[in-house]
Amino acid sequence: MAAGGATLFGTATGFSELLVARAMIGLGVAASLMAGLKAVVIWFPRERIALVNGCMIMLGSLGAVTATAPTDWVLDWIGWRGLFEVLTFATIAVAAFTYFGVPESSSNEAASTTSRLTLWSVYSDARFLRLAPLSAACIGSSWALQSLWAAPWLTDVEGLDRHSLMTQLFIMALAISFGALLLGVMADRLRRRGTTTEILIAGMAGVFIAAELALILRVPMPSLLPWCAVSVMGAATVLSYAMIADYFPQGLAARANGALNLAHFGSAFAVQYGIGLVVGQWAPQDGHYPVMAYQFAFGLSAAFQAAALLWFAVPWLRTLSRHLYASLTRPFAERDSQAEFVMVPVEGSILEAREAVEW
Repeated sequence: MAAGGATLFGTATGFSELLVARAMIGLGVAASLMAGLKAVVIWFPRERIALVNGCMIMLGSLGAVTATAPTDWVLDWIGWRGLFEVLTFATIAVAAFTYFGVPESSSNEAASTTSRLTLWSVYSDARFLRLAPLSAACIGSSWALQSLWAAPWLTDVEGLDRHSLMTQLFIMALAISFGALLLGVMADRLRRRGTTTEILIAGMAGVFIAAELALILRVPMPSLLPWCAVSVMGAATVLSYAMIADYFPQGLAARANGALNLAHFGSAFAVQYGIGLVVGQWAPQDGHYPVMAYQFAFGLSAAFQAAALLWFAVPWLRTLSRHLYASLTRPFAERDSQAEFVMVPVEGSILEAREAVEW
């Protein structure tokens, strides 16, 4: 499907053909991502899924690297139609290698485990409803900014020329690629030490929002630093996909990841379109929109992310408020014994830990 879309795109003569071809490419590569995530769940133990996801998404993110300066060089050499011819043959070669070279897994989950589970089981799960808004708001916004709005910002706000722009976009693409591997390694090591992936993704969301505020407030620092932080957040799918694998049984993992990925891309589309609507409220000057337009649009996006982070942290805030209330209302001796109990390590998810502490 993706190869057919690349072929049609390279030979298109009108907008409708380009649109259909782009849809075919999107459908093809979306199936590849979901199949890869399901394969990771099948082939590897749950405690290593974040690390393996990081390796896979790092390799996939190299496409974002080739879409910057390397593509600019190739366009001068063979043109955009020739580029899509190369992509067609490369996609066919990868598909053939996957079909003939990758062995089937011998792991078969019992049908009774997932026979009662449907897609509604995913969308109605409290853990999914807690994770999805944060993951979609932050990761989707990162994709929207890097893929569409980073270039106008760097041109209109930072005043970069084309060469400097392509260089910075290239570095940002490297950041998302190696950030995927870094997040996978961090999640793997922190999990071994008893720190859950929920803590890491919440911390990443906080860093992401802080980076956006640094851009909006024009903090005196090289803009490459906050933009790289924005890019790395786009690789946080490594964390959210691993959390989904913890939340749902193996047979439901692909559907659950597909549901979350739909939220990611839906958010990316909404942020791309929404920023365009907001920025378009200002009149361009000499072909460039004013700084205020970008600041206001980016600020609205950051506000939604902050709200999603607050929603994600509600269970922790409830636990914290209960402990504070207990510490203020109980005798000192009882307070000390409670503190000693809370310090006992608790295996499992944050929700299990909270329930154990409350018990």
